[in-house]
Amino acid sequence: MSPSGSVQTIALDGIATITFFHPAHNSMPGYLLDQLVAAIDAVAADEAITVVILKSEGDRTFCAGASFDELAAITDYAGGRAFFMGFARVINAMRRCHKPIIGRIQGKAIGGGVGLAAATDYCIATHHATIRLSELAVGIGPFVIGPVVERKVGKSAFQQLALTPSDWQTAEWAKEKGLYNDVFPTVEQADAYVAHLAKSLSSYNPDALRQLKRVFWEGTEDWDDVLAIRAGISGSLVLSDFTKNAIQAFKQKTT
Repeated sequence: MSPSGSVQTIALDGIATITFFHPAHNSMPGYLLDQLVAAIDAVAADEAITVVILKSEGDRTFCAGASFDELAAITDYAGGRAFFMGFARVINAMRRCHKPIIGRIQGKAIGGGVGLAAATDYCIATHHATIRLSELAVGIGPFVIGPVVERKVGKSAFQQLALTPSDWQTAEWAKEKGLYNDVFPTVEQADAYVAHLAKSLSSYNPDALRQLKRVFWEGTEDWDDVLAIRAGISGSLVLSDFTKNAIQAFKQKTT
């Protein structure tokens, strides 16, 4: 099967918009995660860019997380760890990018999608942008994205999300906990505010923005190692009989 999906970057007037897409509810197979890292690194290195917008295509799903087909195909620890390193690399690329990243979350965010939203520096959503950490339901856990989600919503809210993998939380709940900075009724209204915010930020001193970004992410300097260790935990759990059975049950449920 040929690869599906895309990651595209459009730069205009100091603002870079990175848009990703996959036909399976904007889930992110490994090759798209690699493309997303490359896109983030490229705008970070471009001196003409001051602000970054991260968004996805479609109406009701921002990102369904990592590819379930790839998860089901894991057969050994090395493959498992490599699979879970996908979102780790994206989160760390967003962390290292010295330019503010605005997230536009138009619909549901699941698992790794919640991690992407949490890794932005300012996050705008619509009321359709419900969230759920579904990992425990298939025998794993939100280990890799845990640090970045907890950093935004706090330990108590992260624990609630992690331990209720079947429960959706509303966009308003996510705003109350600090994941979203604002929630709008429609995508059009959200897009208008994202454009306004990006234009305003692009007019400010780039050096000041760079220093603010550094301050925002203080205390995360060891995340290259931390997230790699977390990927190893999930890489081991995915090989368990419990997880294999849960994945098989999920596949039967969705076919």
